[in-house]
Amino acid sequence: PPATPSITLFLDQSESQKRQYIDAETVFLALAKAKKAASEVRGSMLWRELRGKPTLIRTSASGAQKSLGVRSAETEAIYASFMARKQSVEERHKALKAQLATQQRLNRALRVGRVPNVVVGVINALDNIGVQDHFMVVGTHALYAYETAAGVRITEEAMATRDVDILFDTRKRISFFTAMKKLDSSLIGVLRKVDPSFEVVEDQQYTARNQDGFEVDIIRRTAKDADPHPLRMSDDEDDFWAVQVSMGEKLQSARRMDQVVVATSGEMALMRTVHPLDFARIKLGLSRQVGRDPNKSGKDALQSRIVTELVNEYLPHFLPAEGDAPLVQ
Repeated sequence: PPATPSITLFLDQSESQKRQYIDAETVFLALAKAKKAASEVRGSMLWRELRGKPTLIRTSASGAQKSLGVRSAETEAIYASFMARKQSVEERHKALKAQLATQQRLNRALRVGRVPNVVVGVINALDNIGVQDHFMVVGTHALYAYETAAGVRITEEAMATRDVDILFDTRKRISFFTAMKKLDSSLIGVLRKVDPSFEVVEDQQYTARNQDGFEVDIIRRTAKDADPHPLRMSDDEDDFWAVQVSMGEKLQSARRMDQVVVATSGEMALMRTVHPLDFARIKLGLSRQVGRDPNKSGKDALQSRIVTELVNEYLPHFLPAEGDAPLVQ
C-alpha cells in the first residue's frame, strides 16, 4: 500500500524550540565534560611532615593517601598546578550547573521536551553511578532520540506506551556486578532513587512498576557463550531478573546512537540507543515474525516505516554510503 504522507507522521518544532534545544544541549554536554574533569581532581594535596621532611601528599575522595615526594621545586610545581586546576575546574562546574538549571527552565517554558520524566530520571540515575554504558534504551522510547535529532515530533500513534525497554549488555556483566557490589546497591534500588514507588512485579520479575503504572523492563539477549541464565541484576533477592528476548542479540550487536533528550520537566539526559536504520530493520523483522501478536506487529511495521522516512527526510547523514547494501528492504 502507498505510504502515508510524511506530513501526517512528523510535525516540525518551532524555530524558538529548535534554538533552545541547541543552547541547552551545548550546556548539557559542556557540563558532562566539566563533571569528568572535576572527578579527576577530587580529593586534595597537602604538605605533611614525614621523617622530619615536608612531603607532598595526594589524598583521594575516599581518604586514601599517597606520597608524591619531599618538598622540592618539582613537587611545589605539582602542588601549585593541581590546586590551580582544581579551583578552575570546580568553578567551571559550578557555573555550568547554574546555566543548566536555567536552560532546563527554558526547556519547560518552551515545551522543548516530551520524554517521560521518569525515563530521563532513570537514565541519569544510571549515569550518576557510572553504569550507563551497560544499558541501552530500545523499543518505542528510542523514537524520542530520533525525533530529537531531527527536530520534529513523531505522530502520537507510534509513540504511545506505558513502559520502557532497557537492554542490558551481558558482555559487560562482570564490570557491572563489580560496580554494583562496590556501591552496595541493586538495580531496583537505583530506580527507587528516581521514584520510591517502584516495585518489581511479582509474576513478571523483569518489570518494575511505579504507582502511576509506568513500567521499566530489563531485557537481554538469549543466553550464549558464558552468559549466566537466569540472570538477577544483583545479589538483592528483590531485584530484577533480566528476561531473554528474541531480538536481543541483534539489538546488542547494532550500531549505537547517543542523543541528548529532554523530559517534559525540562530535565535532560544522554540517551544511548540503536542506530535508527538498525532499529528500522529490527522492527521490520519483528513485524514479520511468525506468531507475533498482531497488535504488536502492526506497531512494529509502523515504527519501522516512520524511522526510515525520518532518516530519508531529516537525517540523511545516517543513510548508507553509495554502493552499500540497503539496511531496510
